[in-house]
Amino acid sequence: MPMPSVRRDRWLALALLAAVLGLAYLLLVHPWFTQPLLAINADVAALRERQQRVQAQLQQQPQIEQRLQQTREALQQRPGFLREATAEAAAAALGARVQDAVATASPGNRSCTISNRTPLTDNRRDAQFVRVAMQVRLRCGVAELATVLHSLETGSPRLFVDNLNLIAQRFQQSANESGLGLDVSFELAGYLLPGAAGDVAAPAAGAPAVPPAADADAGAAPAEPPVDAEGADET
Repeated sequence: MPMPSVRRDRWLALALLAAVLGLAYLLLVHPWFTQPLLAINADVAALRERQQRVQAQLQQQPQIEQRLQQTREALQQRPGFLREATAEAAAAALGARVQDAVATASPGNRSCTISNRTPLTDNRRDAQFVRVAMQVRLRCGVAELATVLHSLETGSPRLFVDNLNLIAQRFQQSANESGLGLDVSFELAGYLLPGAAGDVAAPAAGAPAVPPAADADAGAAPAEPPVDAEGADET
């Protein structure tokens, strides 16, 4: 009868030894060795995956550079941006654009004349595009004004008319005027291409304004305060 008891004791001892070894592994080996090694293996796998992505992107560099060049060329050909390289040159181009539009709408300045053109400074900060603006003042008939504004806003490059003010003109300021036109002021603005030279949107302060069209009485202004386009019809 002693033999079964000895065998049972041996199996019990082996079971206790296995339990002690398992407990020692869970308490000492796994948290101090196995778990850190598993974390290191995970980091290594993540770094290898990242390296593969970087290498794949580097292999696409020629295609990306080609697409970037095509995008830049297409951007330069778009009519939406001013073609000039600097804000000063763009302001001069805006003045010429206004003069051409007025000359087309009223040959010889019979029904539409330019009173003043003054470049404006762009005071915006962290703007994505450089804005070039000019304050324009005209004396025009209604039909001629509509033609001028349509020419400015529908031409190329794209220009924007803001802060439009109209005042009914009830008296003659020169012999060529009928006295039935409008005294008009507005801001004409455009945008430079991204990355174009010139970090300011208008000529520096103190720069002379674009000279107005020749008119002996161009500096005279009506005493009425400016009103918006809707209020002009009631004047």
